[in-house]
Amino acid sequence: MNLLLKSSSIQHPASIKITGSKSETNRLLLLQALYPNLVLENTSNSDDSEVMQKALTNTHHPSPITKTIDVHHAGTAMRFLTAFFAIQEGKEVVLTGSTRMKERPIKILVDALNQLGAEISYEENEGFPPIKIKGKKLTQSKVSLPADVSSQYISALLLIAPKLENGLELTLEGEITSIPYIKMTLALLNEIGVKTSFENNLIVVKSSEVEMVFKSITVESDWSSASYWFSIVALSEIGTQITLSSYKEDSLQGDSALVNIYQDFGVETTFNTHNSITISKVNFKNQKSLIVNLQSSPDIAQTIAVTCFGLGMGCDLSGLHTLKIKETDRLEALKTELTKLGATVSVTNDSLHLKSSTKIKENILISTYQDHRMAMAFAPLALKIPIIIEDAEVVSKSYPSFWEDLEKVGFRLNQK
Repeated sequence: MNLLLKSSSIQHPASIKITGSKSETNRLLLLQALYPNLVLENTSNSDDSEVMQKALTNTHHPSPITKTIDVHHAGTAMRFLTAFFAIQEGKEVVLTGSTRMKERPIKILVDALNQLGAEISYEENEGFPPIKIKGKKLTQSKVSLPADVSSQYISALLLIAPKLENGLELTLEGEITSIPYIKMTLALLNEIGVKTSFENNLIVVKSSEVEMVFKSITVESDWSSASYWFSIVALSEIGTQITLSSYKEDSLQGDSALVNIYQDFGVETTFNTHNSITISKVNFKNQKSLIVNLQSSPDIAQTIAVTCFGLGMGCDLSGLHTLKIKETDRLEALKTELTKLGATVSVTNDSLHLKSSTKIKENILISTYQDHRMAMAFAPLALKIPIIIEDAEVVSKSYPSFWEDLEKVGFRLNQK
């Protein structure tokens, strides 16, 4: 389904309820499978989290039959479930996914788990899904990983660490990237009573076989999903206000960096009581370019690049090497689609450079490459020009109600 988007202005003030963080939800779903007395509130309704939930259902009874689990496009689920099933003694599964998922590397994680005593093999191409996992007791407790790999590899190991006989000592070699996501995982482990430490490049997670008493955790709403509303406010007239819930000032999510970054676009954030935020467009002095390192929050790069383009600004975004192996090569996809709109863009393996320009072409079809963030990042441009989003239903991966929420504030959507 292709959608034609139009909007001259936002109906405000508006209030939007955003589903729980996909990152927090998927970590907590895995911990809930390991510690069934954990009760979760405000979990994400994203496709990725539904895939995790479904895969983790009925895992407590050993079965000699090999079960095939298809995670589709869900990269987080692929990484986390690889670690989870590695420690499910007596179970045997094959993890597979979409054509794109079979192109996304998993060798670093598989090697680390096999070093700990796991039994994981490749069904097709070496280093890539699908993989066969024979669950067993892991006896080793020390492993090393390159520090600049996707944090999901690191978090996958940390999440199963409390169930390892001697816990885990994980050494990260080199400069660490995506530290907020690692800290999120450790904070959630701490919240359920697992002892951890993170000093220099060594992470230690203690073994924790004690059965938890019933514990309830409320998942904070997703900051990545909030980014599109920050972009909408940035591209709106002065005085526009939108309230989003539920958010914390001391968030575990790296993408909360939005609050500071979007000040450069004239967006002011107020943290209210009862865990909501109000974002407002205030006086904006148009600057020619934005320079920011997004090493700790690469998922908001697409949103920021499109915001800059919509405001006639340039940008130099760095720290983006992990975007090459996402649902698509997000750097090349951004370059292609922004160029269609009239932008001048160049990319490297870890950066994007956009030249300032005030001209935007109308009625351009934006390809989404089966990537939810491409669809949502470009949607706010409808405040400037009519725009067509290809394969619009792809947003269900992380934010199923996105288009309905846009209609609530005045966007006009027509199927093409």
